[in-house]
Amino acid sequence: MQISSRFTIAVHVLVAIETFKDSYKTTSEFLASSINVNPVVIRRLLQQLKKAGIISVKRGSGGASIERPLQDITLLDVYRAVEPLENGELFHFHENPNMLCPVGKNIHKIMDHRLQDIQNAMEDQMRSVTLEDIMTDAEKTIRF
Repeated sequence: MQISSRFTIAVHVLVAIETFKDSYKTTSEFLASSINVNPVVIRRLLQQLKKAGIISVKRGSGGASIERPLQDITLLDVYRAVEPLENGELFHFHENPNMLCPVGKNIHKIMDHRLQDIQNAMEDQMRSVTLEDIMTDAEKTIRF
């Protein structure tokens, strides 16, 4: 299992918006140049982040800005904004195990609660890290 790059790109976008907010208009083209992806990818992510209330985007070449205090935005907020889960479930379980097989008949009883525990642990960790934490690390690391 691998989470798509949308999540890490979204975090990169938010760090870039915050880092360059006073120096540049953080347009999709500008952000795309930092991430080295097509601006269309960035525009889609910006729309998802905007819909989640994390950023605002000015029409035209006005750029994006973060809407909420950094300490109020968690990695889980960003993840949920850009990686919508089907039925809120991280793991997609195969749908038709063989009910005539003793394993197939019981695999959900064996695995469902464990998978939910794993998802809960991941979400708890993501909930504990804020964009403010990320920016604190960024400010220690980024040199101009």
